[in-house]
Formats: sequence, C-alpha cells, structure tokens
Amino acid sequence: MKKYSIEIKWGIIFALMSLIWMILERITGLHDTHIDQHATYTNFVAIPSIAIYVLGLLEKRKTFYGGKMTYGQGFITGLIITGVITLLTPLTMWLTLAFITPDFLENARIYAVEAGKMDQEAAEGYFSQGNYMIQSIVGAPIMGILTSAIVAIFTRKK
Repeated sequence: MKKYSIEIKWGIIFALMSLIWMILERITGLHDTHIDQHATYTNFVAIPSIAIYVLGLLEKRKTFYGGKMTYGQGFITGLIITGVITLLTPLTMWLTLAFITPDFLENARIYAVEAGKMDQEAAEGYFSQGNYMIQSIVGAPIMGILTSAIVAIFTRKK
C-alpha cells in the first residue's frame, strides 16, 4: 500500500476538490438561479482537475522515482490516481446530491423542460440520481485515462 500512497493521496485530494467545486457551484447559483449557465461553467473544473494530476505525477516523479520518470511510469501513476477517484466517485456524488445541493436535479429537470430542451419524461430520466451516478462512475475513468495519457507526456523526465 505504501507503494501507492502518493496516488491514494492525490485521488483523495481530487475527491475533496470535487466536493469544494460543487459547493462553489451552488454558492454562485449555478444549481438554481443561474442553472441556465451551469453546462458552460461546470467545464472549468477541468483546470483544478488537471492541476491535481500534474501535481500528483510530479510528486511521484520526485519522491518515488528519484527525479526521473518515463511516460509509462507517469501514465500508470495517473491510472492509479484515476482508480482511486473512480472508487470515491459514488461517495462524492452521494454527498453532493444529499447534502451540498439536494435540489440540483429537480432544478435541472424544471429548467430543461421550461427551456424546451427536453420533454418531462426525458428530463426525469436524465436528471435522476441513478443516471447521474452512472454518468459519474463511467465518466471518471474515461476522463482520468485521457488526462493521465496527456499529463504523463509533460511530466516525464529522463
């Protein structure tokens, strides 16, 4: 387990950042008053997300690999961070939907129907806790693999 302590640490940091991001989205009204802008501004979470991967891979390179790291070592490190994030995703989604912003899905359903983006039935299916859990659990590894592949290019060092 000690071999992967850096990856576990950065996966937990990522999960905490995700919760803080949700709090910020709620505070700024992106989950109610400005829900029409949510789809745009939520994408900015990519900035701290990528930064966490970069910092995690740089720490692994410095402390575990003695300042040198191949692309493959960096990519594997990123994949392990992604695994931790994926395992924590159901918990972070539950905390988000149960405590941070319990009205978000209902607000999103109402907005989607009133804005003519979906009919009621489609909105109820899409903006459900089950669907959001599935999207998150599937999305975390996809985005994590992609991020790991790119960040490993920039953090390798011979």
